[in-house]
Amino acid sequence: MFKRILIPVDGSDTANKALVAGLQMARETSASVRLVHVVNEMAYLGGMDPYGTYSADLAGMMREGGAKVLTDAMAIAKSAGVEASQAMLDEPGQRLGESVAAAAKLWGADLIVTGSHGRRGIGRVLLGSGAEQILRLSPVPVLVVRSAPPEDSREHPAD
Repeated sequence: MFKRILIPVDGSDTANKALVAGLQMARETSASVRLVHVVNEMAYLGGMDPYGTYSADLAGMMREGGAKVLTDAMAIAKSAGVEASQAMLDEPGQRLGESVAAAAKLWGADLIVTGSHGRRGIGRVLLGSGAEQILRLSPVPVLVVRSAPPEDSREHPAD
């Protein structure tokens, strides 16, 4: 069914949960996998200097961190027996969802598997929802893998 699966990774537990789910799908369907990491400058607005530019140190650290995330994700893919390729997406001024949607289109993906932290309220307002951006902008179907609900969640399972 799906032959080209794109999986955004950021090293978080939620992204790793989505990575494992995507790799399992790929193994079962013999699909190709592309792992992508987005250097998301928007997440580091506090690191700007007074002139509105990033310091070279911050940009370098973001890329180094992204390279490690991709290396770790590639190791997980290899241990799962799935061949994967990787790409670091570094387009200044682009939001996460825009970068992932463009990568999916360029690579010819037919599915994106992404994690969602399931943030609500002020956390969502302050940190945004990368999964929601991807859902809104994706040219292909998106499988969203949710993180475990917090233990103090006030939601009750359906009876």
